[in-house]
Amino acid sequence: MEKTAKTKMAAARILPLAMAALLALSAMSGCLSGGGGGATTEPTTGTTTTAATTTEAATETTTEEAASGSKPEFSLNLCIASEPQTIDPALNSSVDGAVMAHHMFEGLMKWKDDGTGNAVLTEGQCTGYEEAANPDGSVTYTFALRDGIKWSDGVPVVAQDFVNGLRRLCDPATAADYAYIVDGIILNAGEIQAGAMAPEELGVEAPDDKTLKITIVSECPYFVELLAFPPLFPTRKDIIDEHGDQWTFDPSTYVGNGSYKMTAWVHNSYIEMERNEQYYDYENLGPKSLRFHLMDDDNAIYNAFRGGELAFIEQVPVDEVPGLVQSGEINVVDYIGTYYMSFQVQKPPFDDRRVREAFTLAIDRNNIVENITATAEKPAAGFVPSGINDVDPSGPDFRSVGGEWYSIDPADYEANCERARELLAEAGYPYGQGFPPVEYLYNTLDRHRAIAEAMQADWERELGVIVTLGNQDWGVFLETRKDGNYQIARNGWIADYNDPISFLEMWVSGSGNNDAQYDNPAFDKLISDSRTAATSEDRMKALHDAEATMRDDFMLAPIYFYTNYYMMNPAVKGMYYTPLGYFLFNYTRIEY
Repeated sequence: MEKTAKTKMAAARILPLAMAALLALSAMSGCLSGGGGGATTEPTTGTTTTAATTTEAATETTTEEAASGSKPEFSLNLCIASEPQTIDPALNSSVDGAVMAHHMFEGLMKWKDDGTGNAVLTEGQCTGYEEAANPDGSVTYTFALRDGIKWSDGVPVVAQDFVNGLRRLCDPATAADYAYIVDGIILNAGEIQAGAMAPEELGVEAPDDKTLKITIVSECPYFVELLAFPPLFPTRKDIIDEHGDQWTFDPSTYVGNGSYKMTAWVHNSYIEMERNEQYYDYENLGPKSLRFHLMDDDNAIYNAFRGGELAFIEQVPVDEVPGLVQSGEINVVDYIGTYYMSFQVQKPPFDDRRVREAFTLAIDRNNIVENITATAEKPAAGFVPSGINDVDPSGPDFRSVGGEWYSIDPADYEANCERARELLAEAGYPYGQGFPPVEYLYNTLDRHRAIAEAMQADWERELGVIVTLGNQDWGVFLETRKDGNYQIARNGWIADYNDPISFLEMWVSGSGNNDAQYDNPAFDKLISDSRTAATSEDRMKALHDAEATMRDDFMLAPIYFYTNYYMMNPAVKGMYYTPLGYFLFNYTRIEY
């Protein structure tokens, strides 16, 4: 899943309802489009008075309500990204959109706090499932839905809603970027996407309102985890049939089955959601409302946090990061993902593999992670990141087994650059002579700009080429990159589940997330082979061979493996997180 500038997310302010009323006339600015982050923070000296006043009011409100036996009410102002491209679970492909979806929708499975702030997989809209092997090698999962589950408008959730959602995902008319994710998994999904079968022939059925059956082609180690992924969430067919693509923009038609429901979307300002009174676990939910502010200005986000307007942020100005890491105010957490650079491989000059490899080798990754990002990221020596399982989850991970595409040892950087200059000369551009104008495109964010400037300097110094820089707002950037209207572009991908295919199958020709326009039949066959492999060892070998094909083609340039960081008001408790990038606030509470 694409990491917003997610690449991510958020800022929040805790407001007891009485305090919120006093501040209702104040203008509040919102969130960012992200490149990662997280930390718990105490107010600085300059904001102690404001923070203390807010804290005292919250403590007073909490004490009074506790004495009366009522549940303390509070709201969180959050910022996880700028204006999302979409909040349709089937169409979303970014982490910020997925975070919102996890609050307003729920799949058969969901993420739950393990008691330590980490998320573990558990039953969501189902109470459990049975798995049965079929004679032809396929496997049928039978799910029993919970009693009393409802949509936010009070309509019961039934098994057919899940059938409709999966059919819609696979229907070519939906044009979902993530349709490929069930290709080769759910029976007939690939044929439907290719237009060879009707969506009604998908291997899903609802024998009755409480029973759902999904037949998958063969054993799939990550299938159950996939059911907690937004594109596989149910949606309301009747509403979408009536309102079409506009269903997500109006709170009256944006009907979900999650713990919160959307009450307002003020574009380029905020998305607000309140507790869903129809949710089966309503009584245990935390904040009365969540307001996701939509921002991409790091300074504004950071200042709002320091001023007490935001309780949680994931992005701070680049020059503030080292000091905040040293002071311990930034919390760094695991994040399974890769920050990389896409080449438009169908257009000159990057249709030449030698040019792509030259640009890749000339990047000083150690400089970037040590002096720009500075939150424990690791230079990337391949595309699939560290932390992704290989055959044996308890053994070496996929990256360790797969090895390095190139050396990331600082001592080898000059040798990398010498090889890069040789390649560029072979391509007809000795030390950049005659190299055409090239632009590197990134989405607006200070960290992306700083990284772009560092690579720009590397390419000019080491290769003699001039690269201009361009930036676009998040939503526009996603469309530009998807359409292939760029030469080199910032990119980032976060695991959708812990398996290497989450990083590899997106590059199959024609995939909705194949922003590089990569088309290699040998690669496509290896991905196909991995889906039908007889053993887990054969499957993993096909995936390693597929990544090696990407390496040989240098169709992208890995830069570093992500970490995530955030800053959070210490009074906020109960937020939990998964290394897939989801910060979940539905059960948070306030403790002063």
